[in-house]
Amino acid sequence: MRIGFLSTAHIHVDAYVDNVRRAGAEVIGVADDDVERGRRWASAHSVPWFSSPEQLLDAGADAVVVCSETVHHRRLVEQAAAAGVAVLCEKPLATTEEDARAIVEACASAGVPLMTAFPMRFSPPIRECAALLADGAFGRLHACTGTNQSVLPARHGAWFADPVLAGGGAIMDHTVHLADILRWYLGEDPVEVYAATNRVLHRDTVTVETGGLVMLGYADGVFATIDSSWSRPETYPTWGGLTLELVGEHGTIAVDAFSQYLTVHGGSQGITRPMWGSDANQGMIDEFLDAVHHRRTPSVTGEDGLAATRVALAAYRSAAEGQPVSLAVP
Repeated sequence: MRIGFLSTAHIHVDAYVDNVRRAGAEVIGVADDDVERGRRWASAHSVPWFSSPEQLLDAGADAVVVCSETVHHRRLVEQAAAAGVAVLCEKPLATTEEDARAIVEACASAGVPLMTAFPMRFSPPIRECAALLADGAFGRLHACTGTNQSVLPARHGAWFADPVLAGGGAIMDHTVHLADILRWYLGEDPVEVYAATNRVLHRDTVTVETGGLVMLGYADGVFATIDSSWSRPETYPTWGGLTLELVGEHGTIAVDAFSQYLTVHGGSQGITRPMWGSDANQGMIDEFLDAVHHRRTPSVTGEDGLAATRVALAAYRSAAEGQPVSLAVP
């Protein structure tokens, strides 16, 4: 299978290229609007360079991975769909609901698979929790609380904190993973969103929000909270993490998706926590390539990406208005 990369803006592209190769697929090339960035990345990963998305798509790609700044997702996905090429698109799906819907519709109209990059769907502890819930071990769920925290990602790319290119700050960056997991677990979307944001941290560094608490209400009475913040200090030994606690009628469960690490003391970097064990990115790439090979719908869809994006955008509306926002069923 022949896989191309459209843009290298997102930090995850460094992992994805290795995941694609480990899955046995051929990386046929990369195109990037930022020529210098793209050429540098292509050289570092021994990937052929194409001067435009059109040239890469014409080279015979079976699928592409879109890792651009979020605002450019729609343009690149629509180009790939028009060429009949399957798409794995980074999250969040878009900076507006209109663009997110257009991405889903473009791939549906072209009949090509579209997968949103939600690797946490392939995290073993997250999947084990899903199985327990599906078996009814905890009965009816009453409440959920999640955290998705990290260092300020601007050190990996200034665009992450650009309200135009990224669509916002910590809320846009870190709400969507947990919103998607909750959609998977509960089988429904929230009907109400309330959010509060702040810029207590990194106030002099960025203009977007760096902290946020999002509260979700569901039609059956379940409620959930998501702490989506860039609250880890620069010296923190990992980029951050994702946790989830659930309260059911028969018990509670706590999940830490990034607990497989070693703590290393000393050396030039001080304290570090190298990861070991399972690789959720690999699980996601394997699923995408299998879906492309069999021309089937991936287990994580574009509609999932649209739903999570709607939650993040509703959080911004709520924070601006200072009151809960109803999230109508699409």
